[in-house]
Amino acid sequence: MSKPSPIDTEREISEGEIDDTVGLAVTKSPRTITRARRKAAARRVWKQFSKNKMGVIGLAILVFFILVAIFAPLLADKCDLSPTCHPDNPQYAPPSLQFPFGTDNLGRSVLSLTIWGTRVSLAVGVVATIMTVSIGATIGLIAGYFGGWRESALMRFTDWFLVIPFLPLAIVLATLLEPSIWTIIFVIGVTSWPSTARVIRAQVLSLKTRTYVERSRALGSSNWHLISRHILPNVGPLIYANTVLIVAVAILSETTLSFLGLGDPLSISWGTILEFAFGKGAAVSGQWWWIVPPGLAIVLVVLAFTMVGYALDDILNPKLRAR
Repeated sequence: MSKPSPIDTEREISEGEIDDTVGLAVTKSPRTITRARRKAAARRVWKQFSKNKMGVIGLAILVFFILVAIFAPLLADKCDLSPTCHPDNPQYAPPSLQFPFGTDNLGRSVLSLTIWGTRVSLAVGVVATIMTVSIGATIGLIAGYFGGWRESALMRFTDWFLVIPFLPLAIVLATLLEPSIWTIIFVIGVTSWPSTARVIRAQVLSLKTRTYVERSRALGSSNWHLISRHILPNVGPLIYANTVLIVAVAILSETTLSFLGLGDPLSISWGTILEFAFGKGAAVSGQWWWIVPPGLAIVLVVLAFTMVGYALDDILNPKLRAR
């Protein structure tokens, strides 16, 4: 009996490996394959993001403020927000070891106010952004995919919101509604979505003519299948990048409305701290410690969201990536 040649042995091993590979591929479900691809895509995005110094610095700043918001009860006693909790505290006290950021007109620690204000400002910014992106993405998807009279009607509605200045419209809505955090969120959400709608519509117009979409449509796929399986996953990265940028706009909008006295007077946010400070003449009286901490926090958070947003936009935006 002759021995098998090395070539025959190698061929048998190769065929066995192929059979094992095919068997392994067959056992994997489509959901498992999709999950593996998404994990690989997330690793690629993080690898590119970690090389962007601007994005990493912005992310570090955001992580710091998020931790401050989460651990606010450990960093500052909530009782410090009430003027009756420490009636012996000096009013308008400059920064010291006892009060690192000084005190306000009621003897409250500005440091405690700034720490607890982080929670409200970030929460309003994130929730308002979710509302903004949901409205804008829905309108952009419907207008871009279906076209025709739907696109014309939705885009004219979007143009109407773009023509009206944001601040006057927001002031009117906030004045008509009852002052509360949810009113601020609603006002920001219904006035900030047009730009998102236009960006998503432009991308959908490009995606719906791609070969794989046309092939799926020819095979009888429904509109819902095409949107949920082909259009939305490819628009998702652009939505994520746009969302991060909108959070910065939402925080600035909340600060503006609260500074104008249209926010919730019972909630402490960075905007209400500035409103109280300017209302008591802190700017002209030289009480800078009452203004600088919340103002600096607003600048840092908005700058951080902007830095992260631009870094993600460079990675996820197809038009920028093509350059």
